[in-house]
Amino acid sequence: MTPDGKVQERSEIEKKDRWNVEALYENWDAWDLAFNAIPAPLSGPRWPSLSQDAKDLSKPETAKKILDETMKIDLELTRLYTYAHLRHDEDVGEEKAKASYMQARSLLYAFREEISWFDPALLQLSEKALENLLSSSLLEDYLIYLKKIVRLKPYILSGSEEKLMTFAEKALDVSHRAFGSLNNADLKFPLCKNEKGELCELTLGTYQLYMKSYDRTLRKEAFIHLHKTFGAYENTLSDLLQGEVTAHVFRKKARGYPSCLTAALYPNLVEDSVYTSLIRSVRKHLPSLHEYVKLRKKALKYDSFHVYDLSVPMVEGMDAHFSYEEAVEAICESVAVLGKDYQSILREGLTKARWVDLYENKRKRSGAYSSGCYGSFPYILMNYHGTFRDVMTLTHEAGHSMHTYFSGKCQKYQDHQYPIFLAEVASTFHEELLFRYFLEKTDTPDKRAYLINQKIDDIRNTLFRQTLFAEFELFLHETAEKEQPITPALLKERYFALTKEYFGEEVEMDPEVAFEWSRIPHFYYNFYVYQYATGISAAHVLAKRVLRKEASARESYLGFLSSGGSKDPIATLKYAGVDMTSEESVDAILTSFKELVKELGKLMENKS
Repeated sequence: MTPDGKVQERSEIEKKDRWNVEALYENWDAWDLAFNAIPAPLSGPRWPSLSQDAKDLSKPETAKKILDETMKIDLELTRLYTYAHLRHDEDVGEEKAKASYMQARSLLYAFREEISWFDPALLQLSEKALENLLSSSLLEDYLIYLKKIVRLKPYILSGSEEKLMTFAEKALDVSHRAFGSLNNADLKFPLCKNEKGELCELTLGTYQLYMKSYDRTLRKEAFIHLHKTFGAYENTLSDLLQGEVTAHVFRKKARGYPSCLTAALYPNLVEDSVYTSLIRSVRKHLPSLHEYVKLRKKALKYDSFHVYDLSVPMVEGMDAHFSYEEAVEAICESVAVLGKDYQSILREGLTKARWVDLYENKRKRSGAYSSGCYGSFPYILMNYHGTFRDVMTLTHEAGHSMHTYFSGKCQKYQDHQYPIFLAEVASTFHEELLFRYFLEKTDTPDKRAYLINQKIDDIRNTLFRQTLFAEFELFLHETAEKEQPITPALLKERYFALTKEYFGEEVEMDPEVAFEWSRIPHFYYNFYVYQYATGISAAHVLAKRVLRKEASARESYLGFLSSGGSKDPIATLKYAGVDMTSEESVDAILTSFKELVKELGKLMENKS
């Protein structure tokens, strides 16, 4: 973004501020060359060496040959896909990137169709044959991979049915892709006025910035304009969301899972009770959130308090601007407790190696994420504006990236991908370390109050808000499972009611609140958001252990980062030092939230 607030074209962003996709492929020509080298069949299978053709999987040497070839091709296709999706997200309206992204996805679907026979054929073997495979020294490298398949035996279909399921995946993904195109490229928002009457550009990126502005006129205008724009498409967006949920119901029914929730959690070795107990724990602690809202309303001296007042700092004059270089320095210093090697890898990645695509440009995907593939950099997408929140977002994504880095470095390809349940632990662990780093450096009560306010808002957004989302998502799926229609009216009514329950009577609920469901990308991710809440809960416990320098705390945490998918996720966290089957892990951070609210209240009283 330019100093006058204009969002730049992609071509205007300096190379040093763009991610190093050239490390994957030098340019589109190189990508095209690699893509076109994949055999295109005139007829029959594209990868004949992987066709079933009466292969006897009971022979370890046969199974190993198929698995070796499968992993080699999967790695190659994933690399092609990663480059295409990164280039696509740089500018979602660019035609070459869009077409190549679709080509790469189609190729991955084709590959999965051709190997879809493997799991059913494996599971049709006798118990003795399976036992022989799992005990064979030839398949030692694939033992973990094979055990995960065997665990899914109750929900694996026949070979022909599995092939049909892979055929269906491309169609079932349409709602998700259509929402992404609408959200990131097609929707345009009206200009907003600030308190001086000046016009300000509204995008998904600037919206997050405006919500933290002390200019209440700008916050209100941005909130109303953004949600009214989404609300104007409520029927389309309702149909897209229903399409996504219907796809989940289809998969659940086709495989015989008892619920959509189980269908999403069981393959990741997570019990439904983890999800439902999270909601119970958070609801039990809602009075603490209501107390915080009262404190915020009092501190801001508002007669009426609105949702667009939830993110503005309660302490003025403390919200410094951080250059990217200052952000990197703070982040690297905050992780010193993890050792010099960890620091140097991270610093190199965030600077010279160019892991990060830093600034917003026109038609760039909104938000932030960490991505990549085995053997690549862990790439980070950002829309950096230099706020304190942006620094926290950067360390969050850097935490993901370091998890990916160590898992890829320490695990074989087939075992490197850490379970989705663990995905938000390292990221929120990084946030906890950075918060503690800044807190230790505070030299005034105002700065301490500002930082505690920021931390409270982190927990509010990551634990309370994501649990609200999780509860809404569960409601959507349970509604669809009962074969009840998901209409705009139902969505608005339920979302509005949940928001009021979570934030309490002090918040005046503007009608635009009812449209927020329509703009949340994670509702298309199939029960993902709860992991932000469980992740921050686990990270809170683990960070405390490391910062207190408890015996082997650092080593066990680094072991957690390096484990990839080599263990079940609950066991992996237990090894690191936290038991997520117990409500105590969630209660611990909720208790900390309550204590932080109490401390902030005292600081604000002394200030006034």
